[in-house]
Amino acid sequence: MREAPCKSVPVTANNPKEIAMNRDLGVWRSEECALVLIDYQPEQFESVRSETPTDLIELHVRWLARTAKAFHIPIVLSTVGVESGRLSPTAPAIAAELEGVVPIDRTSMNAFEDQAFREAVAATGRKRLIFGALQTEVCLAFAVIEALKAGYEAQFVTDAVGGRSEIAHLTGIERLSVAGGVPNTALGVVVEWFRDWAGPLAEPARKVTGWYLSEVTKVTDTVGIAEAEAARARAALAA
Repeated sequence: MREAPCKSVPVTANNPKEIAMNRDLGVWRSEECALVLIDYQPEQFESVRSETPTDLIELHVRWLARTAKAFHIPIVLSTVGVESGRLSPTAPAIAAELEGVVPIDRTSMNAFEDQAFREAVAATGRKRLIFGALQTEVCLAFAVIEALKAGYEAQFVTDAVGGRSEIAHLTGIERLSVAGGVPNTALGVVVEWFRDWAGPLAEPARKVTGWYLSEVTKVTDTVGIAEAEAARARAALAA
């Protein structure tokens, strides 16, 4: 029996491909973006069992926060269960990078169900949101999917998030990608925000990137760094 020929998939409102095709193409610029950080709390870190180690997740979140500050990108920070005493506040190392950013505490696992959170995101005036959250399969997934439904565009930083298991993390990433979220990495986000070593953000980019390259070697040897890069990082920090 001959198999029926493959048919092209129609582009409909229910087809995720339509979502991606309807978006403006091109890189995301810093002036278009807001950084959204959700539930980076000690108890959340303790339960992560996916690929990226928690100390590297924490470093990547710190790098994103430090870069957003340097580039004047608005930041929305949220926690869950702090006011009720169920969970601790944002991890101290991350909170130290976010001076002046007031966390929005919630009871809902879906941040977009919290009115204060929705209002804070809207108040940034940005329609392109860069998300990081713990864990991938719950607080990240729910927030990104709701943001897409609300008309925002969303990236999520795969090496700044984690799940309770590898399968949970990977399933969360797949769910988000099918829904129209865009996966990226911390390095990809930072470089995409400035892109040009001779551009207006080059000087702050050198400083935050130099800081990261000097710190990441204390955490892991799985991130490649050329000797010339390491030398430039040392020079940038010394300047």
